Amino acid sequence: MPYPLDAAAVRTWCELALEALGRERERIDAINVYPVADGDTGTNLYLTLESAARAVEAAFDGHASAGTAPGLADAIGAMAHGALIGARGNSGTILAQLLRGMTQVLALAPDAGPGSADALRRALRRAAAAAYEAVAHPVEGTVLSVATAAADAAERAAGGTAEPAEVARAAHRGANEALQATPGQLAVLGRAGVVDAGGCGLVALLGALADALSGEVSAAPVAIRADAPLPEAAGCGVPGPEGPGAEGCADPHAGGPAFEVIYLLEAGDAPVARLRARLDRLGDSLVVVGGDGLWHVHVHVDDAGAAVEAGIEAGRPYRIRITHFGGATRTKEPAMAARAVVTVVPGTGLAGLCAQAGATPVPVRPGEPPASGELVQAIRQAHAREVMLLPNDPELRHTAAAAAEQARTEGVRVALIPTRSAVQGLAALAVHEPGRSFDEDMVAMTAAAGATRYAELAVAERQSWTMAGVCQAGDVLGLIDGDVAVIGPDLARTAMTVLDRMLSAGGELVTLVLGADVPDSLADRLERHVRERHLAVDTVVYEGGENAAPLLIGVE
Repeated sequence: MPYPLDAAAVRTWCELALEALGRERERIDAINVYPVADGDTGTNLYLTLESAARAVEAAFDGHASAGTAPGLADAIGAMAHGALIGARGNSGTILAQLLRGMTQVLALAPDAGPGSADALRRALRRAAAAAYEAVAHPVEGTVLSVATAAADAAERAAGGTAEPAEVARAAHRGANEALQATPGQLAVLGRAGVVDAGGCGLVALLGALADALSGEVSAAPVAIRADAPLPEAAGCGVPGPEGPGAEGCADPHAGGPAFEVIYLLEAGDAPVARLRARLDRLGDSLVVVGGDGLWHVHVHVDDAGAAVEAGIEAGRPYRIRITHFGGATRTKEPAMAARAVVTVVPGTGLAGLCAQAGATPVPVRPGEPPASGELVQAIRQAHAREVMLLPNDPELRHTAAAAAEQARTEGVRVALIPTRSAVQGLAALAVHEPGRSFDEDMVAMTAAAGATRYAELAVAERQSWTMAGVCQAGDVLGLIDGDVAVIGPDLARTAMTVLDRMLSAGGELVTLVLGADVPDSLADRLERHVRERHLAVDTVVYEGGENAAPLLIGVE
Protein backbone atom coordinates (compact mmCIF):
# COMPACT_ATOMS: atom_id res chain seq x y z
CA MET A 1 0.00 0.00 0.00
CA PRO A 2 1.50 3.37 -0.98
CA TYR A 3 2.17 5.85 1.81
CA PRO A 4 2.03 9.67 1.70
CA LEU A 5 5.17 11.73 1.58
CA ASP A 6 5.10 13.01 5.16
CA ALA A 7 7.19 13.11 8.33
CA ALA A 8 6.50 9.45 9.12
CA ALA A 9 7.75 8.48 5.65
CA VAL A 10 10.98 10.42 6.24
CA ARG A 11 11.47 8.60 9.54
CA THR A 12 10.90 5.22 7.87
CA TRP A 13 13.22 6.25 5.03
CA CYS A 14 16.00 6.92 7.52
CA GLU A 15 15.50 3.55 9.20
CA LEU A 16 15.46 1.59 5.93
CA ALA A 17 18.36 3.56 4.43
CA LEU A 18 20.49 2.93 7.52
CA GLU A 19 19.75 -0.77 7.25
CA ALA A 20 20.55 -0.78 3.52
CA LEU A 21 23.84 1.07 3.93
CA GLY A 22 24.72 -1.20 6.83
CA ARG A 23 24.30 -4.22 4.54
CA GLU A 24 26.17 -2.58 1.66
CA ARG A 25 28.91 -0.83 3.66
CA GLU A 26 31.70 -3.37 3.23
CA ARG A 27 30.87 -3.97 -0.44
CA ILE A 28 30.93 -0.23 -1.15
CA ASP A 29 34.21 0.18 0.77
CA ALA A 30 35.73 -2.59 -1.36
CA ILE A 31 35.05 -0.78 -4.67
CA ASN A 32 36.12 2.69 -3.50
CA VAL A 33 38.73 3.72 -6.09
CA TYR A 34 37.73 7.35 -6.74
CA PRO A 35 38.59 10.12 -5.89
CA VAL A 36 40.96 8.45 -3.38
CA ALA A 37 41.19 4.69 -3.07
CA ASP A 38 41.06 4.65 0.72
CA GLY A 39 38.28 2.07 1.07
CA ASP A 40 35.96 4.10 3.31
CA THR A 41 33.11 5.42 1.12
CA GLY A 42 30.56 2.92 2.44
CA THR A 43 31.57 3.61 6.03
CA ASN A 44 31.44 7.37 5.51
CA LEU A 45 27.98 7.20 3.96
CA TYR A 46 26.72 5.00 6.80
CA LEU A 47 28.08 7.34 9.50
CA THR A 48 26.65 10.39 7.72
CA LEU A 49 23.20 8.84 7.49
CA GLU A 50 23.44 7.63 11.08
CA SER A 51 23.83 11.27 12.14
CA ALA A 52 20.84 12.20 9.95
CA ALA A 53 18.69 9.45 11.48
CA ARG A 54 19.57 10.55 15.01
CA ALA A 55 18.52 14.10 14.17
CA VAL A 56 15.16 12.90 12.84
CA GLU A 57 14.54 10.85 15.99
CA ALA A 58 15.44 13.90 18.10
CA ALA A 59 12.90 15.96 16.14
CA PHE A 60 10.18 13.39 16.79
CA ASP A 61 11.10 13.22 20.49
CA GLY A 62 11.01 17.00 20.78
CA HIS A 63 7.55 17.22 19.27
CA ALA A 64 6.30 14.33 21.39
CA SER A 65 7.38 16.09 24.59
CA ALA A 66 5.44 19.15 23.44
CA GLY A 67 2.37 17.08 22.60
CA THR A 68 2.62 17.81 18.85
CA ALA A 69 3.54 15.89 15.71
CA PRO A 70 6.34 16.97 13.34
CA GLY A 71 5.50 18.02 9.81
CA LEU A 72 7.34 17.12 6.64
CA ALA A 73 9.43 20.29 6.86
CA ASP A 74 10.53 19.41 10.42
CA ALA A 75 11.51 15.85 9.54
CA ILE A 76 13.31 16.46 6.25
CA GLY A 77 14.98 19.54 7.70
CA ALA A 78 16.27 17.53 10.64
CA MET A 79 17.53 14.81 8.31
CA ALA A 80 19.46 17.30 6.19
CA HIS A 81 20.87 19.13 9.21
CA GLY A 82 21.94 15.90 10.87
CA ALA A 83 23.73 14.82 7.69
CA LEU A 84 25.43 18.22 7.43
CA ILE A 85 26.89 18.23 10.92
CA GLY A 86 27.83 14.54 10.78
CA ALA A 87 29.08 14.28 7.19
CA ARG A 88 32.16 12.09 6.71
CA GLY A 89 34.47 12.16 3.75
CA ASN A 90 33.82 13.31 0.20
CA SER A 91 30.83 11.01 -0.24
CA GLY A 92 29.14 11.94 3.02
CA THR A 93 29.57 15.64 2.29
CA ILE A 94 27.88 15.28 -1.11
CA LEU A 95 25.09 13.21 0.48
CA ALA A 96 24.48 16.05 2.93
CA GLN A 97 24.11 18.46 0.03
CA LEU A 98 21.73 16.14 -1.82
CA LEU A 99 19.51 16.05 1.26
CA ARG A 100 19.75 19.81 1.66
CA GLY A 101 18.62 20.23 -1.94
CA MET A 102 15.61 18.00 -1.32
CA THR A 103 14.79 19.98 1.82
CA GLN A 104 14.73 23.25 -0.10
CA VAL A 105 11.71 21.89 -1.99
CA LEU A 106 10.01 19.49 0.40
CA ALA A 107 10.06 21.91 3.33
CA LEU A 108 7.59 24.01 1.31
CA ALA A 109 5.47 21.08 0.10
CA PRO A 110 2.28 19.75 1.71
CA ASP A 111 2.50 16.55 3.73
CA ALA A 112 0.19 14.70 1.33
CA GLY A 113 -2.13 15.27 -1.58
CA PRO A 114 -1.91 15.78 -5.34
CA GLY A 115 1.26 17.83 -5.14
CA SER A 116 3.37 15.27 -3.31
CA ALA A 117 4.55 13.36 -6.38
CA ASP A 118 5.42 16.58 -8.16
CA ALA A 119 7.13 17.88 -5.02
CA LEU A 120 9.33 14.76 -4.90
CA ARG A 121 10.19 15.19 -8.58
CA ARG A 122 11.25 18.79 -7.99
CA ALA A 123 13.12 17.82 -4.84
CA LEU A 124 15.23 15.24 -6.66
CA ARG A 125 16.00 17.74 -9.42
CA ARG A 126 17.06 20.36 -6.88
CA ALA A 127 19.16 17.77 -5.04
CA ALA A 128 21.15 16.94 -8.18
CA ALA A 129 21.67 20.61 -9.01
CA ALA A 130 22.77 21.41 -5.45
CA ALA A 131 25.33 18.61 -5.49
CA TYR A 132 26.88 19.93 -8.70
CA GLU A 133 27.03 23.42 -7.19
CA ALA A 134 28.86 22.14 -4.11
CA VAL A 135 31.65 20.32 -5.97
CA ALA A 136 34.47 22.56 -7.18
CA HIS A 137 35.21 20.44 -10.27
CA PRO A 138 32.30 18.08 -11.09
CA VAL A 139 33.24 14.79 -12.75
CA GLU A 140 30.85 12.59 -14.73
CA GLY A 141 30.71 8.91 -13.90
CA THR A 142 30.31 9.69 -10.19
CA VAL A 143 27.44 10.12 -7.75
CA LEU A 144 26.66 13.39 -9.55
CA SER A 145 25.75 11.53 -12.74
CA VAL A 146 23.68 9.04 -10.76
CA ALA A 147 21.78 11.86 -9.01
CA THR A 148 21.01 13.53 -12.34
CA ALA A 149 19.73 10.28 -13.85
CA ALA A 150 17.48 9.76 -10.81
CA ALA A 151 16.03 13.25 -11.31
CA ASP A 152 15.50 12.60 -15.03
CA ALA A 153 13.64 9.34 -14.32
CA ALA A 154 11.51 11.02 -11.65
CA GLU A 155 10.63 13.74 -14.17
CA ARG A 156 9.30 11.15 -16.60
CA ALA A 157 7.28 9.33 -13.92
CA ALA A 158 5.63 12.34 -12.27
CA GLY A 159 2.37 13.67 -13.55
CA GLY A 160 -1.25 12.69 -13.76
CA THR A 161 -2.28 10.49 -10.87
CA ALA A 162 1.23 9.27 -10.02
CA GLU A 163 1.90 8.55 -6.36
CA PRO A 164 5.15 9.59 -4.60
CA ALA A 165 6.04 5.88 -4.39
CA GLU A 166 5.95 5.57 -8.20
CA VAL A 167 8.21 8.59 -8.59
CA ALA A 168 10.65 7.24 -6.00
CA ARG A 169 10.72 3.79 -7.62
CA ALA A 170 11.37 5.34 -11.04
CA ALA A 171 14.18 7.46 -9.58
CA HIS A 172 15.71 4.34 -8.04
CA ARG A 173 15.60 2.46 -11.36
CA GLY A 174 17.07 5.43 -13.24
CA ALA A 175 19.85 5.80 -10.70
CA ASN A 176 20.68 2.10 -10.88
CA GLU A 177 20.91 2.20 -14.68
CA ALA A 178 23.18 5.23 -14.50
CA LEU A 179 25.32 3.51 -11.87
CA GLN A 180 25.98 0.58 -14.22
CA ALA A 181 27.17 3.06 -16.86
CA THR A 182 29.76 4.76 -14.62
CA PRO A 183 32.69 2.44 -15.54
CA GLY A 184 32.34 3.66 -19.12
CA GLN A 185 32.38 7.31 -18.03
CA LEU A 186 35.31 7.35 -15.62
CA ALA A 187 38.52 5.62 -16.67
CA VAL A 188 39.65 4.65 -13.17
CA LEU A 189 36.39 2.75 -12.66
CA GLY A 190 36.69 1.05 -16.02
CA ARG A 191 40.21 -0.14 -15.25
CA ALA A 192 39.12 -1.53 -11.89
CA GLY A 193 35.95 -3.05 -13.36
CA VAL A 194 33.67 -1.55 -10.70
CA VAL A 195 30.92 1.06 -10.50
CA ASP A 196 31.24 4.34 -8.60
CA ALA A 197 31.16 3.76 -4.85
CA GLY A 198 29.36 7.02 -4.01
CA GLY A 199 26.78 6.34 -6.69
CA CYS A 200 26.29 2.88 -5.27
CA GLY A 201 25.42 4.42 -1.93
CA LEU A 202 22.93 6.80 -3.53
CA VAL A 203 21.18 3.91 -5.28
CA ALA A 204 20.81 2.17 -1.90
CA LEU A 205 19.43 5.40 -0.41
CA LEU A 206 16.86 5.85 -3.20
CA GLY A 207 15.85 2.21 -2.95
CA ALA A 208 15.11 2.77 0.73
CA LEU A 209 13.01 5.84 -0.15
CA ALA A 210 10.98 3.81 -2.66
CA ASP A 211 10.48 1.08 -0.06
CA ALA A 212 9.39 3.61 2.59
CA LEU A 213 6.77 5.13 0.29
CA SER A 214 5.53 1.89 -1.27
CA GLY A 215 5.49 -0.28 1.83
CA GLU A 216 7.20 -3.03 -0.19
CA VAL A 217 10.62 -3.57 1.35
CA SER A 218 13.28 -5.11 -0.86
CA ALA A 219 16.74 -6.07 0.37
CA ALA A 220 18.21 -6.76 -3.08
CA PRO A 221 21.91 -5.77 -3.10
CA VAL A 222 23.14 -3.05 -5.43
CA ALA A 223 25.07 -4.46 -8.39
CA ILE A 224 28.60 -3.19 -8.03
CA ARG A 225 29.79 -4.76 -11.29
CA ALA A 226 27.53 -5.22 -14.25
CA ASP A 227 29.31 -8.29 -15.58
CA ALA A 228 31.12 -9.95 -12.67
CA PRO A 229 30.71 -10.83 -8.99
CA LEU A 230 32.14 -8.79 -6.13
CA PRO A 231 35.93 -8.61 -6.45
CA GLU A 232 37.82 -10.25 -3.63
CA ALA A 233 39.63 -7.56 -1.66
CA ALA A 234 42.90 -9.49 -1.46
CA GLY A 235 46.25 -7.87 -0.88
CA CYS A 236 45.72 -4.13 -0.46
CA GLY A 237 41.96 -4.37 -0.23
CA VAL A 238 41.31 -2.38 -3.41
CA PRO A 239 40.88 -3.89 -6.89
CA GLY A 240 43.67 -2.78 -9.17
CA PRO A 241 43.85 -2.20 -12.93
CA GLU A 242 44.24 -5.90 -13.65
CA GLY A 243 41.60 -7.02 -11.18
CA PRO A 244 41.75 -7.68 -7.47
CA GLY A 245 44.76 -8.95 -5.63
CA ALA A 246 48.16 -7.78 -4.44
CA GLU A 247 49.63 -7.60 -7.94
CA GLY A 248 46.94 -5.21 -9.10
CA CYS A 249 47.36 -2.97 -6.09
CA ALA A 250 48.85 0.43 -6.55
CA ASP A 251 49.57 3.08 -3.96
CA PRO A 252 46.06 4.49 -3.46
CA HIS A 253 47.33 7.98 -2.71
CA ALA A 254 50.28 8.23 -5.08
CA GLY A 255 50.59 11.69 -6.56
CA GLY A 256 47.73 13.11 -4.50
CA PRO A 257 47.58 15.43 -1.48
CA ALA A 258 48.63 14.09 1.90
CA PHE A 259 45.72 15.17 4.08
CA GLU A 260 41.94 15.17 4.17
CA VAL A 261 40.66 18.22 6.06
CA ILE A 262 37.03 18.46 7.19
CA TYR A 263 35.35 21.02 9.41
CA LEU A 264 32.06 22.71 10.14
CA LEU A 265 32.14 26.45 9.53
CA GLU A 266 29.98 29.29 10.75
CA ALA A 267 30.30 32.00 8.10
CA GLY A 268 28.39 34.17 5.67
CA ASP A 269 28.00 33.56 1.95
CA ALA A 270 30.63 36.09 0.82
CA PRO A 271 33.48 34.74 3.02
CA VAL A 272 32.60 31.19 1.95
CA ALA A 273 32.88 32.18 -1.72
CA ARG A 274 36.40 33.46 -1.02
CA LEU A 275 37.15 30.31 0.99
CA ARG A 276 36.16 28.10 -1.95
CA ALA A 277 38.57 29.95 -4.24
CA ARG A 278 41.42 29.72 -1.75
CA LEU A 279 40.93 26.02 -0.96
CA ASP A 280 40.64 25.24 -4.66
CA ARG A 281 44.15 26.63 -5.09
CA LEU A 282 45.45 24.66 -2.10
CA GLY A 283 44.22 21.18 -3.05
CA ASP A 284 41.57 19.03 -4.71
CA SER A 285 38.39 17.04 -3.99
CA LEU A 286 36.91 20.30 -2.70
CA VAL A 287 33.28 20.12 -1.60
CA VAL A 288 31.62 22.93 0.39
CA VAL A 289 28.00 22.32 1.34
CA GLY A 290 25.42 24.05 3.51
CA GLY A 291 24.07 27.57 3.77
CA ASP A 292 22.24 29.93 6.11
CA GLY A 293 25.43 30.52 8.08
CA LEU A 294 26.47 26.86 8.59
CA TRP A 295 28.74 25.00 6.16
CA HIS A 296 30.55 21.69 5.91
CA VAL A 297 33.97 21.94 4.28
CA HIS A 298 35.88 19.00 2.77
CA VAL A 299 39.20 19.20 0.89
CA HIS A 300 42.34 17.17 0.21
CA VAL A 301 45.54 19.21 0.68
CA ASP A 302 49.24 18.96 1.41
CA ASP A 303 49.16 21.91 3.85
CA ALA A 304 46.50 21.05 6.44
CA GLY A 305 47.36 24.09 8.52
CA ALA A 306 46.69 26.43 5.60
CA ALA A 307 43.30 24.79 4.99
CA VAL A 308 42.27 25.33 8.60
CA GLU A 309 43.68 28.86 8.60
CA ALA A 310 41.56 29.64 5.53
CA GLY A 311 38.51 28.54 7.51
CA ILE A 312 39.50 30.75 10.45
CA GLU A 313 39.74 33.74 8.14
CA ALA A 314 36.30 32.96 6.67
CA GLY A 315 34.48 32.45 9.97
CA ARG A 316 34.50 30.02 12.89
CA PRO A 317 35.60 26.49 12.05
CA TYR A 318 34.96 23.71 14.57
CA ARG A 319 34.72 19.91 14.72
CA ILE A 320 37.93 19.90 12.73
CA ARG A 321 39.06 16.49 11.48
CA ILE A 322 42.40 16.06 9.74
CA THR A 323 43.33 12.65 8.35
CA HIS A 324 46.74 11.76 6.99
CA PHE A 325 46.45 9.40 4.03
CA GLY A 326 48.67 6.76 5.59
CA GLY A 327 51.88 8.51 4.60
CA ALA A 328 51.54 7.16 1.05
CA THR A 329 52.41 10.47 -0.58
CA ARG A 330 55.51 10.98 1.52
CA THR A 331 58.86 9.21 1.39
CA LYS A 332 60.16 7.93 4.69
CA GLU A 333 61.61 10.81 6.68
CA PRO A 334 65.19 10.60 7.90
CA ALA A 335 65.80 10.52 11.64
CA MET A 336 65.48 14.01 13.10
CA ALA A 337 66.88 15.71 16.17
CA ALA A 338 64.50 16.79 18.93
CA ARG A 339 61.58 18.87 17.69
CA ALA A 340 60.93 22.30 19.19
CA VAL A 341 58.08 24.75 19.56
CA VAL A 342 58.55 28.50 19.17
CA THR A 343 55.62 30.54 20.47
CA VAL A 344 54.87 34.25 20.64
CA VAL A 345 53.47 35.15 24.07
CA PRO A 346 51.93 38.43 25.30
CA GLY A 347 53.00 38.30 28.95
CA THR A 348 55.81 37.26 31.26
CA GLY A 349 53.65 34.71 33.05
CA LEU A 350 52.76 32.97 29.81
CA ALA A 351 56.40 33.05 28.74
CA GLY A 352 57.35 31.15 31.87
CA LEU A 353 54.49 28.72 31.45
CA CYS A 354 55.46 27.94 27.85
CA ALA A 355 59.12 27.61 28.78
CA GLN A 356 58.20 25.07 31.48
CA ALA A 357 56.33 23.11 28.80
CA GLY A 358 59.52 22.96 26.74
CA ALA A 359 58.74 25.72 24.20
CA THR A 360 60.92 28.65 23.22
CA PRO A 361 58.85 31.76 24.07
CA VAL A 362 59.08 35.07 22.23
CA PRO A 363 57.66 37.62 24.72
CA VAL A 364 56.12 40.77 23.26
CA ARG A 365 55.04 44.07 24.74
CA PRO A 366 51.67 45.64 23.85
CA GLY A 367 51.92 47.51 20.57
CA GLU A 368 55.39 46.11 19.83
CA PRO A 369 54.95 42.99 17.67
CA PRO A 370 58.11 41.03 16.87
CA ALA A 371 59.77 41.38 13.48
CA SER A 372 60.40 38.35 11.29
CA GLY A 373 64.09 38.54 12.21
CA GLU A 374 63.27 38.04 15.89
CA LEU A 375 61.24 34.95 15.06
CA VAL A 376 64.04 33.57 12.88
CA GLN A 377 66.47 34.11 15.74
CA ALA A 378 64.13 32.29 18.13
CA ILE A 379 63.92 29.37 15.69
CA ARG A 380 67.71 29.23 15.56
CA GLN A 381 67.94 29.32 19.34
CA ALA A 382 65.60 26.35 19.56
CA HIS A 383 68.46 24.23 18.11
CA ALA A 384 66.16 21.76 16.36
CA ARG A 385 65.80 20.55 12.80
CA GLU A 386 62.01 20.59 13.15
CA VAL A 387 60.10 23.53 14.61
CA MET A 388 56.42 24.28 15.24
CA LEU A 389 55.90 28.05 15.04
CA LEU A 390 52.91 29.54 16.90
CA PRO A 391 52.30 33.25 16.10
CA ASN A 392 49.27 33.52 18.46
CA ASP A 393 48.09 36.70 16.72
CA PRO A 394 46.33 37.12 13.34
CA GLU A 395 48.39 40.24 12.67
CA LEU A 396 51.58 38.17 12.81
CA ARG A 397 50.54 35.65 10.17
CA HIS A 398 52.60 37.17 7.35
CA THR A 399 55.51 37.97 9.65
CA ALA A 400 55.59 34.39 10.91
CA ALA A 401 55.29 33.03 7.36
CA ALA A 402 58.32 35.08 6.30
CA ALA A 403 60.29 33.84 9.30
CA ALA A 404 59.35 30.23 8.54
CA GLU A 405 60.44 30.62 4.94
CA GLN A 406 63.79 32.07 5.98
CA ALA A 407 64.37 29.26 8.47
CA ARG A 408 63.60 26.68 5.80
CA THR A 409 66.37 28.08 3.62
CA GLU A 410 68.70 27.36 6.55
CA GLY A 411 67.68 23.71 6.61
CA VAL A 412 65.07 23.83 9.38
CA ARG A 413 61.71 22.17 8.75
CA VAL A 414 59.08 24.62 10.02
CA ALA A 415 55.32 24.17 10.39
CA LEU A 416 53.36 27.38 10.85
CA ILE A 417 50.45 26.53 13.17
CA PRO A 418 47.62 29.05 12.51
CA THR A 419 47.09 30.20 16.11
CA ARG A 420 45.34 33.57 16.46
CA SER A 421 45.46 33.93 20.25
CA ALA A 422 47.65 32.85 23.13
CA VAL A 423 44.89 30.51 24.37
CA GLN A 424 44.90 28.75 21.00
CA GLY A 425 48.66 28.47 21.38
CA LEU A 426 48.24 26.88 24.81
CA ALA A 427 45.77 24.37 23.37
CA ALA A 428 48.19 23.48 20.58
CA LEU A 429 51.11 23.20 22.99
CA ALA A 430 49.10 20.87 25.23
CA VAL A 431 48.86 18.21 22.50
CA HIS A 432 52.44 18.62 21.20
CA GLU A 433 54.36 15.32 21.18
CA PRO A 434 57.93 15.42 19.82
CA GLY A 435 58.02 11.62 19.67
CA ARG A 436 55.51 11.27 16.86
CA SER A 437 56.06 12.15 13.21
CA PHE A 438 56.30 15.78 12.15
CA ASP A 439 53.12 15.60 10.06
CA GLU A 440 51.10 13.94 12.83
CA ASP A 441 52.28 16.49 15.37
CA MET A 442 51.40 19.36 13.04
CA VAL A 443 47.93 17.91 12.41
CA ALA A 444 47.21 17.45 16.13
CA MET A 445 48.38 20.95 17.06
CA THR A 446 46.48 22.58 14.20
CA ALA A 447 43.30 20.73 15.09
CA ALA A 448 43.60 21.67 18.78
CA ALA A 449 44.09 25.34 17.92
CA GLY A 450 41.20 25.35 15.45
CA ALA A 451 38.88 23.74 18.01
CA THR A 452 39.50 26.55 20.53
CA ARG A 453 37.40 29.71 20.43
CA TYR A 454 39.13 32.73 21.92
CA ALA A 455 38.20 36.00 23.56
CA GLU A 456 40.03 38.98 25.04
CA LEU A 457 38.85 41.64 27.48
CA ALA A 458 40.36 45.09 27.14
CA VAL A 459 39.65 48.61 28.37
CA ALA A 460 38.64 51.25 25.79
CA GLU A 461 41.06 54.18 25.68
CA ARG A 462 38.65 56.57 23.94
CA GLN A 463 35.19 56.84 22.48
CA SER A 464 34.83 54.86 19.26
CA TRP A 465 32.47 52.85 17.11
CA THR A 466 32.60 49.06 17.44
CA MET A 467 30.73 46.03 16.13
CA ALA A 468 28.71 46.08 19.37
CA GLY A 469 27.93 49.82 19.30
CA VAL A 470 29.57 53.00 20.61
CA CYS A 471 31.99 52.61 23.51
CA GLN A 472 33.26 55.31 25.86
CA ALA A 473 36.73 55.68 27.35
CA GLY A 474 36.99 53.31 30.31
CA ASP A 475 34.40 50.82 29.04
CA VAL A 476 35.36 47.15 29.13
CA LEU A 477 35.32 45.56 25.68
CA GLY A 478 34.75 41.84 25.17
CA LEU A 479 36.27 40.68 21.88
CA ILE A 480 35.22 37.23 20.69
CA ASP A 481 37.28 35.72 17.86
CA GLY A 482 38.76 39.18 17.21
CA ASP A 483 35.55 41.26 17.03
CA VAL A 484 34.03 43.43 19.76
CA ALA A 485 30.92 41.53 20.86
CA VAL A 486 30.20 42.99 24.31
CA ILE A 487 30.58 46.43 25.91
CA GLY A 488 30.30 46.42 29.69
CA PRO A 489 30.85 48.58 32.76
CA ASP A 490 33.31 46.33 34.57
CA LEU A 491 35.60 43.38 33.95
CA ALA A 492 33.71 40.72 35.90
CA ARG A 493 30.23 41.27 34.47
CA THR A 494 31.56 41.70 30.94
CA ALA A 495 33.60 38.50 31.27
CA MET A 496 30.52 36.57 32.44
CA THR A 497 28.53 37.80 29.44
CA VAL A 498 31.36 36.80 27.10
CA LEU A 499 31.59 33.35 28.69
CA ASP A 500 27.84 32.79 28.36
CA ARG A 501 27.93 33.74 24.69
CA MET A 502 30.88 31.49 23.95
CA LEU A 503 29.50 28.51 25.88
CA SER A 504 26.06 28.81 24.28
CA ALA A 505 27.61 26.99 21.30
CA GLY A 506 28.97 24.26 23.58
CA GLY A 507 32.32 23.59 25.19
CA GLU A 508 34.11 21.27 27.59
CA LEU A 509 37.02 23.34 28.90
CA VAL A 510 37.42 27.05 29.70
CA THR A 511 40.91 28.54 29.94
CA LEU A 512 41.32 31.86 31.78
CA VAL A 513 44.56 33.86 31.52
CA LEU A 514 44.64 36.78 33.97
CA GLY A 515 46.75 39.91 33.57
CA ALA A 516 48.99 41.20 36.33
CA ASP A 517 46.60 43.96 37.49
CA VAL A 518 43.51 41.74 37.74
CA PRO A 519 42.43 40.81 41.29
CA ASP A 520 42.71 37.13 42.23
CA SER A 521 39.03 37.15 43.22
CA LEU A 522 38.05 37.50 39.54
CA ALA A 523 39.18 33.95 38.75
CA ASP A 524 37.10 32.58 41.63
CA ARG A 525 33.99 34.50 40.48
CA LEU A 526 34.35 33.33 36.90
CA GLU A 527 35.03 29.72 37.87
CA ARG A 528 31.92 29.75 40.08
CA HIS A 529 29.87 31.32 37.28
CA VAL A 530 30.89 28.60 34.82
CA ARG A 531 30.27 25.85 37.36
CA GLU A 532 26.77 27.11 38.20
CA ARG A 533 25.60 28.09 34.71
CA HIS A 534 27.28 25.51 32.48
CA LEU A 535 27.27 21.91 33.66
CA ALA A 536 30.17 19.56 32.91
CA VAL A 537 32.48 22.40 31.84
CA ASP A 538 35.92 22.49 33.49
CA THR A 539 37.96 25.64 34.10
CA VAL A 540 41.73 26.16 34.28
CA VAL A 541 43.39 29.43 35.29
CA TYR A 542 46.84 30.78 34.38
CA GLU A 543 48.66 33.95 35.40
CA GLY A 544 49.48 36.02 32.33
CA GLY A 545 51.84 38.33 34.19
CA GLU A 546 53.11 41.71 33.03
CA ASN A 547 52.22 42.87 29.48
CA ALA A 548 49.31 40.44 29.24
CA ALA A 549 45.77 41.60 28.44
CA PRO A 550 43.49 41.97 31.49
CA LEU A 551 41.82 38.67 30.61
CA LEU A 552 42.11 36.06 27.87
CA ILE A 553 39.48 33.34 27.51
CA GLY A 554 39.64 30.10 25.57
CA VAL A 555 36.79 27.61 25.09
CA GLU A 556 37.50 24.11 23.80
